Amino acid sequence: MNPAKHSLTAFKFLKSRDLQKASVDFRYLLNHMYPRKAALELVGNRYQLTADQRHLLHRGVFSDVEATSRQKKKISPDQIRGHDLVVDGYNVLITIEAGLSGRPLVLGDDGFIRDISGLSGNFQKTKRTIEALGYLLDFLRRTKPRQTLFLFDSPISRSGELALEVRDRMHKQNLPGDAMAVRVPEKILIGFPGRVGTSDTAIIDRSHQVVDLAGYIIMNILGRRVKSAATYSIIRWRKKRDILRKK
Repeated sequence: MNPAKHSLTAFKFLKSRDLQKASVDFRYLLNHMYPRKAALELVGNRYQLTADQRHLLHRGVFSDVEATSRQKKKISPDQIRGHDLVVDGYNVLITIEAGLSGRPLVLGDDGFIRDISGLSGNFQKTKRTIEALGYLLDFLRRTKPRQTLFLFDSPISRSGELALEVRDRMHKQNLPGDAMAVRVPEKILIGFPGRVGTSDTAIIDRSHQVVDLAGYIIMNILGRRVKSAATYSIIRWRKKRDILRKK
């Protein structure tokens, strides 16, 4: 499977030399305690970055302190076996779906893989969504968490229907757990006593043990089964000396 042509075009556009330079400068400012919003605007204006490129930086570049803190919380899939797991439903499914579709992804400084499309608010279930769900449930069947709770944002259209479909498929595959559409999933995700499956920075920062479900599936399963279409679309930062360049 190869990424769609429009995805390849977007990927080449996003992965520019100026963007790599901007990532170094943005990281430098963050490491020197510049406010994130102001630092992104400064770097974005300097390199004349597009809105998509700025969003990519925002999703993937962090201060060394932030990155290290999140890396310490990141656990391997093996560590969810026998433990309760809560899944940030849209976050994980949309990211896997992006990998299946060859849409650009970013491997963040903190070690988490993220989708950069910003589709969550306008999400619509497609065949890719069901395919992504299949990969995720197969993965959970092998890793065997004690129970798995999927949470979906109820303000997003048809979340209840998607939760029902996930619940039915879990039951058919003898996966213990549930799926729910709730108004504010973060209230359950943040501070959950078990393992949390997400790449959302706000949730990671307030959780104890986090597994990058989508990232693992993309790197270790999709990368083999779809002939590396997913891994091809991952943008990785080339880290250089943490200094700002003169014009």
